[in-house]
Amino acid sequence: MSLNSSNADAGELSHSIAVYTGSFDPVTLGHLHIIERASKLFDTLVVGIGINADKKALFNPEERIELVQAISNHLPNVRVQTFDGLAVDFVRSLGASVMVRGIRPLTDIAGEFTMMMANRQLDAEIETVFLMADERFAHVSSSLLKQIAMLSEDDGHLAKFVPRPVIASLRAKLSAQAF
Repeated sequence: MSLNSSNADAGELSHSIAVYTGSFDPVTLGHLHIIERASKLFDTLVVGIGINADKKALFNPEERIELVQAISNHLPNVRVQTFDGLAVDFVRSLGASVMVRGIRPLTDIAGEFTMMMANRQLDAEIETVFLMADERFAHVSSSLLKQIAMLSEDDGHLAKFVPRPVIASLRAKLSAQAF
């Protein structure tokens, strides 16, 4: 698929690369839904797992890579890797020109718009594409699902918010923290 019609007119398909960044701590069904949708729009989708030393993550970078790979392995055009620093610099380093962002209810829009404008100031060649969250996942956040995991032993509750491969890892992490 080509998003660049001038290349398509010349008989060539461009290799479009998009980058979906986030902490994915842990990855949720909402994240997976955005990954699946974005993977249909671009030749290659790189899921960039941001590493922020100032934030205390539940899962370490390697664990987050493994979890995102486990839930996206059915998508052959999806790659997963970590980055530190500015997302816009990471996107540029990959030769990509599109950042994908998932938008939950209106609470996300102001922050995402501010980030998009800052990124545009840093690199005007990088476009931001917003994908609205599916209504089933629009309310899901990492803090909400961590709370559900701590308060309920029913994996069926968690399965409404996180992919099955994540449940055991999430329970193990939270159990280890309790001791």
